[in-house]
Amino acid sequence: MEAMIHGGPDADAGVRAEEGSGGARTSAMPRRRLLRDVGVAAAAAPFLAAFADVLGGRGAAGAQVPGVSRAFPTRNPWPKYPAYRFAMVCHRTGDPFFVPTRIGANDASALLGTSYTWGGSASEVVSEMVDTLEEAVDNQVDGIALCVVDPKAFNSETNEALSQGIPVVAFNVEAPAGSGNNAMAYIGQDHFAAGVALAEHAKKYLKRGDTVGAMIATPSSREEQARVAGASSVFEAIGAKVARVVVGTNEQQATANIEAWYTSHPGASFLFASAGYNGAALADAVEKLGLSSQGVHAAAFDVGGRVLHAVNKGTFAFTLDEQAYLQGFVPLLQLFLYNISGGLISPFDVDTGHKFVTRQNVGQYLLHRDTWEGSSTIPVVLERPKSIRSS
Repeated sequence: MEAMIHGGPDADAGVRAEEGSGGARTSAMPRRRLLRDVGVAAAAAPFLAAFADVLGGRGAAGAQVPGVSRAFPTRNPWPKYPAYRFAMVCHRTGDPFFVPTRIGANDASALLGTSYTWGGSASEVVSEMVDTLEEAVDNQVDGIALCVVDPKAFNSETNEALSQGIPVVAFNVEAPAGSGNNAMAYIGQDHFAAGVALAEHAKKYLKRGDTVGAMIATPSSREEQARVAGASSVFEAIGAKVARVVVGTNEQQATANIEAWYTSHPGASFLFASAGYNGAALADAVEKLGLSSQGVHAAAFDVGGRVLHAVNKGTFAFTLDEQAYLQGFVPLLQLFLYNISGGLISPFDVDTGHKFVTRQNVGQYLLHRDTWEGSSTIPVVLERPKSIRSS
């Protein structure tokens, strides 16, 4: 089952779903507030079916809510074009991380008057993703965005799409060099560079001979491997020792595993979670063990609600935002431009970054109810900052 998201003039009315080949359509689903770190219980739904408000009016102490800019009318500059249909194939279709990604894709569709399907696998089953990719090619969509979580499994279908003139781009995860995957571009975080950035930011907490604990949820995850490798290249260069600790994806068990590891390695000076979905477990463990008061620093990736609150409380020194909204908006924009230009404008790589979130700026995330980071499904326009802090 895939969800078909329609853009065009009535896009603000909500999200419509089309199921199977029969085209049965549900009624418009209104936009609701979402729970930033909602559990994956909604993974089976085409789009997270209901969102709860988790912020509850609570935010960073002393942080201020910026004003909302006045909206100005815009005009569509494009000539008339077909109602392009795109497909997005993801490895964790119901993961809360991808809520802002979906919103970005929705916004691109509404802006451009296009539509897209969202499918793949809820639990990283590659064969399910391959089936979805094959179906997109069979349906002669106008472009495909794919999470290339396996270095080889998607090569044949990607080449088949390209041979039929269907552009294919990777998002969120790209194939490693030399794998033979011919996706035309990658839109997502450079995970190795993000790991390097994390370690560079953390060097001030370490000295030669210190131990760093890298908490890994899924050892086979190329994103996690790349982040840990990037961080290790910096930590080891300054003489720190990096211990890779596999903690698993179950949050409760991961917390227990982190606590057990630290108890047997009490000299560790810095801990980090290599993925967003084990960041909450690390936050719980650090808080339960009282590590912040002992001078042990910690960090994570991504901007789930629990991670943001850990930054706000000082449990984490920082986290890194890979700007998931862009991973939905930019692929569809690039596929649209490829189509409308007759292939003259080719897709290109976009590093969606590793923006640091610290106690100084976390209030912007906690107090805003916006689609840009996925804390709301209600679109707003915010005023830009009065000044921009240099990094």
